[in-house]
Amino acid sequence: MRINLHHLAPLAAVFLSVSGSMAFAAEEARFPLELSHALGQTTVPAKPQRVATVAWANHEVPLALGIVPVGMAAANFGDDDGDGLLPWVSERLKSLGADAPVLFDEGDGIDFEAVAGTAPDVILAAYSGLSQSDYDTLSQIAPVIAYPQAPWSTDWRETIRFDSAGMGMSPDGEALIADIEQKIAAEVAKYPELKGKRAMFVTHLDATDLSIVNFYTTQDTRVRFFADLGLSMPKSVMQASTTGSFAGSISAEQIDLFDDVDILVTYGDQALIEAMKANPLLSHMPAVKHDAIVTLGRDPVGTAANPTPLSITWVLPAYVEKLAEAARKTE
Repeated sequence: MRINLHHLAPLAAVFLSVSGSMAFAAEEARFPLELSHALGQTTVPAKPQRVATVAWANHEVPLALGIVPVGMAAANFGDDDGDGLLPWVSERLKSLGADAPVLFDEGDGIDFEAVAGTAPDVILAAYSGLSQSDYDTLSQIAPVIAYPQAPWSTDWRETIRFDSAGMGMSPDGEALIADIEQKIAAEVAKYPELKGKRAMFVTHLDATDLSIVNFYTTQDTRVRFFADLGLSMPKSVMQASTTGSFAGSISAEQIDLFDDVDILVTYGDQALIEAMKANPLLSHMPAVKHDAIVTLGRDPVGTAANPTPLSITWVLPAYVEKLAEAARKTE
């Protein structure tokens, strides 16, 4: 059975939310399934019983749908207690009454031997930076669901869509998307001041050297998430995103290009804000001039600004409030 994932949205299953858990009504998929992606075409011969995931966020799809992976990547950012699990993942495992699965150490890349050791029936990697070589090697272990278009550019909806399809659970994935969208809309509705504000996401800046400004483009999931939160995309960021890469950079001498940015989001602290205000070039940015800056740390909130299936509802109240506070400073 060949699946066109982009035609699934109208087929969303009916769902019922009970005490924070999700019960889905969905039709059984017919196997074998054939799924096309950027690195080739994958055939899943039968309903997977053992699901492994690699890279970032993919494990959250089966967990959200009530399935505990046999193995998944350990968290390497925002993991405050060092157990390899982000708080929203720990909470979901607890709600499922499950222990943590095998955690793959991906500090030096995919641990192929560890993945093979879990004997998976399918490997989910819709949000990843897999190379063709990585994909080919993993495919010798089990069918692999890779990203639809480009490395590290799969947004949270498409991550759910592709990974759930790889498990034969497309209607369940669509219902999960609808549920998350409803929760986002309810939170954003509390802050009408966000509507129409133009936001830019700058990568880590060095407070001691602000000569280069690195930023995330419209290909990056952090930036795409702005639209979900009622924010608009500055024309300048769109024009600077034509390379197809998820990140770009400019000299601080060109910072006037971003005069249409109302809100600046970046990783850093108050020291960085003060350095930007004191900088003779960056201080001219409207967002900096108005102090409409949202700083994020290497903590769970900063991590969840890159939206994933389980982190979105976990981080929404804190993140949206920060953005709204910055939006009010522009008025």
